[in-house]
Amino acid sequence: MDIRVKRVYEPASPDDGKRILVERLWPRGMKREDLKIDSWEKEIAPSSDLRKWFAHDPAKWEEFKLKYWEELKGNPKIEELKEWARRGTLTLLYSAKDRERNSAQALKEYLEMV
Repeated sequence: MDIRVKRVYEPASPDDGKRILVERLWPRGMKREDLKIDSWEKEIAPSSDLRKWFAHDPAKWEEFKLKYWEELKGNPKIEELKEWARRGTLTLLYSAKDRERNSAQALKEYLEMV
């Protein structure tokens, strides 16, 4: 599986393959027509409560991943994302400033281990 993670504010590339926005909220300052996505999968994003609890605090990163992965168990979108990744490149799009500790990165790790 070829799963990549990319910030929504970076330009789209033909190498991105299928581009999926995996945020619960629409990215700040982005017009829908400017963001080249194949799908917006809100229901795969962390719950609002979890997102607010994490608040992009690096000290909470490991615990955030475990809690998020628990939320992902049984989510029917997981199999759909894995199938897209089996067929070609899948790029998970996120809007957080932290490129290493964000929900798309945690989702990528989860998809690669289940």
